[in-house]
Amino acid sequence: MSTTPVRQAVHAYFMQRAIELARRGWYTTRPNPRVGCVIVRGETVIGEGWHERAGEDHAEKAALADVERRGDNARGATVYVTLEPCSHTGRTAPCVDALIGAGAAQVIVGATDPNPKVNGQGIARLRDAGIEVIADVVADRCRALNPGFEKRMREGRPRVRVKLAMSLDGRTAAADGSSQWITGDVARDDVHRLRAESGAVMVGRGTQQADDPGLNVRLKGEWPQPLAVVLDTHLAMSASARLFETAAGVLVYTASGDRARIDALEQAGAQVVSIDTHDDRVDLDAVLANLGQREINDVLVESGPQLAGALAEAGLVDEYVIYMAPKLLGDGGRGLLHMPRIGSIADARQLAIDTVEPVGADWRITARPAAMQKD
Repeated sequence: MSTTPVRQAVHAYFMQRAIELARRGWYTTRPNPRVGCVIVRGETVIGEGWHERAGEDHAEKAALADVERRGDNARGATVYVTLEPCSHTGRTAPCVDALIGAGAAQVIVGATDPNPKVNGQGIARLRDAGIEVIADVVADRCRALNPGFEKRMREGRPRVRVKLAMSLDGRTAAADGSSQWITGDVARDDVHRLRAESGAVMVGRGTQQADDPGLNVRLKGEWPQPLAVVLDTHLAMSASARLFETAAGVLVYTASGDRARIDALEQAGAQVVSIDTHDDRVDLDAVLANLGQREINDVLVESGPQLAGALAEAGLVDEYVIYMAPKLLGDGGRGLLHMPRIGSIADARQLAIDTVEPVGADWRITARPAAMQKD
């Protein structure tokens, strides 16, 4: 197939449609990636599909089924898919087999699958079957569909997003410790959507004790619920914590071996995991590695300044989501992150701001460590 500028524009056009389809599974596919697929004959779309949820048809099979519903077939057609078709049997059979069996002539791939079980093997299988493959079409936009999945597959740990809410002068609580509510209703609803797209919501013991949060999605309608994760080095958490009534599941990481406390939390519904300590707290690298093994793609951290600062100093934050309210709390208020190793301006951690958007009466700032490549 020609790769002239005209054909490249055509490929980008149909791939953009596949991206739009993939986004329909934004909240529902985890731990699988979000994938969209468009099947074209000539310049006419004859089938579309997207991956809706784990265990159900992948995007390619959904699109092939759509072709059949329309009374057509995919023989000789061109298939646009945002992620390399899988070549292994997981919860479903390999998509490359379905495309080969359907007689597709060309497959246009957005991004290579970072899963070691695929990672180029799907493309190779298609080419071996005589199907022309063009890869890396608007790859950056396709990879941006699955930043957490990419992180887990490449590094063995989830993407970490730290959510913070502050006043205009950078305070997260007033001098008396009160913090509810710094931001308005619209911003709080936005946080619930962040929870819905995350596999886990993490807090430290201090936040769990002070706020007794539910850590669940409380929006109208049906929404996926994240796993609640509590880092509790000395296992001081109460078995009557509210999250046992609200969360989809509770995972507690601790360095304590107190059998009575472990039994009490497990009877309340928690899974307690023993983790070594580092700098007098549970080892954050080990926690994230364990979450990666549990197929968690994205972790939303809703903590106070201690845990947020520890993650930042350890270089484990992939993105900051900061809600800034038009309030002033004064210099007696609590700061945003506890980072005692920063002693001078030369020690400052540089961030790259990606977006600044109004959210009701507040502003939402998304930023990342400046050294990190944006997807």
